[in-house]
Order: sequence, then structure tokens, then C-alpha cells
Amino acid sequence: MINILREIGMIARALDSISNVEFQEYELTKGQYVYLVRICEHPGIIQEKLAEMIKVDRTTAARAVKKLEMNGFIEKKDDEFNRKIKKLHPTERGREVYPFIIRENDFSTQMALEGFTEAEAETASVLLHRIRQNVEKDWEQVKKGNKRDY
Repeated sequence: MINILREIGMIARALDSISNVEFQEYELTKGQYVYLVRICEHPGIIQEKLAEMIKVDRTTAARAVKKLEMNGFIEKKDDEFNRKIKKLHPTERGREVYPFIIRENDFSTQMALEGFTEAEAETASVLLHRIRQNVEKDWEQVKKGNKRDY
């Protein structure tokens, strides 16, 4: 059996560690930058949709959103039609940090693909997209309380 998920996990953890060190100067703690990027790219997103987009449970998303809000990166605004709904928006501070996060991501992508031809990079992207789609099917089922058959 190919251990592709181990490789993906190691890549993800290494890049996450690098990002956490690089984003310390902006007072972004472990993994918060992922949430901030999605909120900047989707201003007005609701917390539940954000959690689904990042593939985390609602409690994990709530903690990250609360920290981002406390540190002045995002703000919650009432929906104009339903006051129970809180929409997430980047603050000026969040919008100022966003370009640095994107630059770091672009650099990490460039480093990860060093030595790849354009065709190889495209193939890797297509294959990883397919892997993600397969995993998402399982994630959706498990999230609904179903057990997987091994």
C-alpha cells in the first residue's frame, strides 16, 4: 500500500510549522492564518460555512474565530435580515496581513514545486484535487455520524 497520506501529512505539518514561525510577528497563532485568508477571500461568510470550507468541526472554527476577533483581525457583523446570523469580515488589520500570507503561500508553493515541469505541477494539482474530493465524501459521511467500513 502506498503511504501517500503520510507524505501529504508530513508536507502539511512542515508548511504549517513554517507558517506559524513566519506569522509570529503578526501575532497570528497556530493555524489562524488559514481562517483569516478564507474570511478575506469571502467577506461576509458565516462561521458554519467557514468551518465546512476548512474541513474542521464548528467548535474548532469557533475558537479560531474568537481569537481572530479578540486580536483585531476580523469582526462579526449582524446579518441585515436575520440578527441571529453573524457574518465574518476582515478588519483593516486583517486586510493588511492578508497580502503577506498570500506571498508566503505563493513562495511555499514555488519551493514545493521546485524542479517540476509545468506539466508535472499541473498533474500533481489535478491528482491532489481528486484525492481531496474522495476524502471529502468520507468526511461528509463521518461528520453526519456514520461509521466507515474498513
